[in-house]
Amino acid sequence: MPELPEVAYQKKYADATILHKKIVEVETGDKKIYQSAKADFDKILTDNAFESTSRIGKYLFLKLKKNGVLVMHFGMTGKLDYYQHDDTPKYTQLKLIFEDHSKLAFTCPRKFAKLYLVKSVEEFQQSHNLGADALAITEKEFLKICDGRSGTIKGLLMNQSLIAGIGNMYADEVLFQTKIHPKTKVNTLSQKQLKSIFDKIEEVLKVVKEARIEGKRVPESYLTRIRKEGEGADCPRNNGKIEQTKVSGRTTYFCPVCQKEIQ
Repeated sequence: MPELPEVAYQKKYADATILHKKIVEVETGDKKIYQSAKADFDKILTDNAFESTSRIGKYLFLKLKKNGVLVMHFGMTGKLDYYQHDDTPKYTQLKLIFEDHSKLAFTCPRKFAKLYLVKSVEEFQQSHNLGADALAITEKEFLKICDGRSGTIKGLLMNQSLIAGIGNMYADEVLFQTKIHPKTKVNTLSQKQLKSIFDKIEEVLKVVKEARIEGKRVPESYLTRIRKEGEGADCPRNNGKIEQTKVSGRTTYFCPVCQKEIQ
């Protein structure tokens, strides 16, 4: 699933391809994806243009020259595809044709993505109870979020109403880098451990974001790199084998040697 680094890449892609281009035609796809009336997309987007983009967590906001904001959540498989040929990409759920005959497709094979039309970013963030972006939050704010919490640290990191942008994969990565077991209760962590988690949130997200934008692989020291191998893969620190468990209903990978569970 696209998390903050992947959506940051989509933002950069949009910035480089579609800003200030007049939209002359709109084609919509499966109604499941549309969180606002499908007819409104044609009505509002036609003869409009994207003025700027912004991002909060896993959401991309495309500000329109007139009439609000187009909001994209990429679900499991969503992505943008800018092109100039005539063949519409497979799994296109929203297609925009610009005045210069170039086109933008929002594709999503599994149809878990969501598209919204809203008045403002601020209104959307408030109505969807969306927390501060993971790369915008301060250490003081992070410690305040953690204060008095009795749930697991992984559950907290993935809670989009508290911190927006960290999903399953990078929650695992942050905890692997800090050597903290994902089932550890937040209220058992020391200030030093919490500050370490905060530092690694910023580091991991920035490293992966840069890797995605520049087309590089993440460092060999990252759990993310061997995640597809699943349970039984070698720990990147050569400390044993990666194990799998469930935390907050999500498949979770960790090293039982590096990340000892405190009973």
